[in-house]
Amino acid sequence: MDVQKFTSDAVETWFQRLDQQLHLADVVDGQSGAAMSVGFARYGKGESNPWKMTYDEALIITKGKFTVEGPDGPVTAGVGEVIYLRKGADLVYSAPEDTELVYVTYPHWLAATEKSAEADRLKEWHPAQ
Repeated sequence: MDVQKFTSDAVETWFQRLDQQLHLADVVDGQSGAAMSVGFARYGKGESNPWKMTYDEALIITKGKFTVEGPDGPVTAGVGEVIYLRKGADLVYSAPEDTELVYVTYPHWLAATEKSAEADRLKEWHPAQ
């Protein structure tokens, strides 16, 4: 299909990090044949996730506020704002309040992470109940 629409309410499988209130759901992934990935994330207030970027990523905030602490200091965005992250950055994602966002990565974040020194970090994620 050339044109598709996705909503977070229609996502069938969410993945949770450890026991945190931190959930991700890809809606465009490697199985779609796309060169990029697109998905939704939900962070509970106060949740954070350290990460090393193995891909480029744009975060579009749709609810709440979101902070990324990177090598140049923290960057916070609110609804309607975008945070852009470059491959190679060590950072910490964090939510000062309940937050929802859309992420867009190139190439697909999962494939890039699986091929990197960060692959063990994927074990922190499991299907949400």
